[in-house]
Amino acid sequence: MYLLAGDDMKLRNVLIAVSDMDRAIRFYKEIFGMQVILDQDGNVIMSEGLVLQDVKIWQRFLDTELIPKNNMTELYFEEPDIEGFVKKLEGSDFEIEYVNEMMEHSWGQKVVRFYDPDGNLSRLELR
Repeated sequence: MYLLAGDDMKLRNVLIAVSDMDRAIRFYKEIFGMQVILDQDGNVIMSEGLVLQDVKIWQRFLDTELIPKNNMTELYFEEPDIEGFVKKLEGSDFEIEYVNEMMEHSWGQKVVRFYDPDGNLSRLELR
């Protein structure tokens, strides 16, 4: 038997761990146009439901080391001008590590995957 999420349960945010909060905030502002909604000393809520948490806080909760670039999660974005976004990404002062540079699938879908400065995976597709 499956229970469906009703009025009581809602996914509110996605949290990622970051080692340099100022750099992470600047990255998500400059690259994705997000804004800071709430800053609570080591926990920052950005627009679009993204939460940045200081890696030291997250490690303390988990009582284990974190593994950057573990490829277990992906932040998924859609963009109507993917070529323009890639130019913006390449023109930024962030060192971008691509998982795959912009490519086009056989069915016509364009996609690019890359890591943020802390090794969190992002995917951008043509909307």
